[in-house]
Amino acid sequence: MCFYNKKKMDKIGLFCSAANDIAPVFFEKAEELGVWLGEHKKTLIYGGANIGLMECVAKAAKKHGATIMGVVPTKLEERGAVSDLLDITFRTDNLSDRKDVILRESDVMVALPGGIGTLDEVFHVMASASIGYHAKKVIFYNVNGFWNPILDLFRQMKATHFAHRPLENYHEVATDLNELVNLLDK
Repeated sequence: MCFYNKKKMDKIGLFCSAANDIAPVFFEKAEELGVWLGEHKKTLIYGGANIGLMECVAKAAKKHGATIMGVVPTKLEERGAVSDLLDITFRTDNLSDRKDVILRESDVMVALPGGIGTLDEVFHVMASASIGYHAKKVIFYNVNGFWNPILDLFRQMKATHFAHRPLENYHEVATDLNELVNLLDK
């Protein structure tokens, strides 16, 4: 079932880790996603960092033909951590503005494994959808069951009536690239 507008998902927002010291499987899956984005001439909209899964996806996507849009907060620039792969750069004053720009520019968001920043981004998108600011979803790319604890929490929130609406209205889950592609390429 397609929960998105019936238009093709060409502008893919990405939330993911900026860490380099993580298991190789996460880099492998990030690279696979980047290759697919490039081969299908998608636009990648992400945090613009030159480290971790962010740079991995951007490098593979760019190499295979994607357009790369980086949404770069000033602190990232001050640290010299901006990717040199960016075709388009949006500069923001802070992380709140960064989330808003990624959300505005994207048709859909994908959440690869990540840390506290990724959680912040995911919850920002879902919370704003829940009160009607937009109808976009987050697709959790559940590599190696990474997102299972969060998905369990969502089920608990639903079971204990802390979610006013079904949280499935605001997210989807893909466990492999084929499932992810099926959600992105409708």
